[in-house]
Amino acid sequence: MGVVAIAQILVALVKGMPMLLLVNELGLGIFALLGMITPQTWQSKVIYTIAEFGLIFYLGFLGNIPLPTMLFVVLVIRNCVLLEGLSRAIVTGLAFLGCLFFQTYRLFHQDMPIKVPIDQLGTVWFGFLLALGLVILFLHLLVDAALKERQGQEQLAAANNRLRQYALRIEELATVQERNHIARDIYDALGHSLTVFSIHLEAALRLLPSDPAKAEILLWEAKQLNSQTLQEVRQSVSALRSDPLQSRSLSGAIADLITEFERSTGLLPTFVMELKQPLPQELAQELNIAIYRIIQESLTNISKYAAATEVILTIVQSITYVQVTIEDNGQGFELSQNTTGFGLQGMQERTLALAGQIEIITAPHQGCRINILFPLAVVG
Repeated sequence: MGVVAIAQILVALVKGMPMLLLVNELGLGIFALLGMITPQTWQSKVIYTIAEFGLIFYLGFLGNIPLPTMLFVVLVIRNCVLLEGLSRAIVTGLAFLGCLFFQTYRLFHQDMPIKVPIDQLGTVWFGFLLALGLVILFLHLLVDAALKERQGQEQLAAANNRLRQYALRIEELATVQERNHIARDIYDALGHSLTVFSIHLEAALRLLPSDPAKAEILLWEAKQLNSQTLQEVRQSVSALRSDPLQSRSLSGAIADLITEFERSTGLLPTFVMELKQPLPQELAQELNIAIYRIIQESLTNISKYAAATEVILTIVQSITYVQVTIEDNGQGFELSQNTTGFGLQGMQERTLALAGQIEIITAPHQGCRINILFPLAVVG
């Protein structure tokens, strides 16, 4: 724009045409002001582009402004910023044709700063056509590449911002999940022990008047259980995720739960375990812990609420899954009113963590059956 304005001033001073200078400089000023406007809608962009072409043709024909090709170069740059895709290519092509039209008209009317011999007009015109085409094409590709690079940087910055937000969200979710795990483990470890401890004390109080010796045995067992619970609390404080199996096999750990349950309630559960083949090493630990905790919580709930006379525990393994079933003939409960407690919630969380499925079948006075499927392929 500055080059065109200076060239117009020099031409006007040489030819002594101050009025033409004023009109053309005003037109150049309007063309420059158009560059400060950024239309947003499709209609406004069309009007904006037509106004630019109209102003250039006005200055080129009526104002006879020198170097109108420079204005078309500015138009191409603005067009690359303003438009996209096919519309951008069409406007660039029109700018090339308009520039070629001006130069052809002035070349064959000898309205050029340098006079060209008539026999060389074709050669000069073809050279100008080739040079102009290459310049317009290069300019279009250059600006287009610069805009794509800027858009890529903006998209990268936006993606980085989203990644930071995702990282913060994942960190927050991980914190919440870890808190839930800690709460679930504390409830699994302490809830069962404190329930058995309370049952022992109640039994000892009942037997104290009639059978002090047996009451004393229950009190000693309660004391041992209390010591064990305190030890678990210390272990939970020092290591938030301890191994509840303590290097025991799953069947041995469940047998200890059953013995403890029988000692507390006087009811011996039926336990069936059918493992056709050893579990994969990477699967055995987490799956065994999940099964142990689920059975532990189920026995705790049965001893506290069910008043059952029969309890059946079943663990069956196939090629593709492990099925765990806990069934009792106790009082049952209304499932819709008991899904928010830590007990059932802990079972559901442990099952979902291993891509399993849990089904709880119960109703008041109709017992309870819990079916859990752990898919070995998905988990492993």
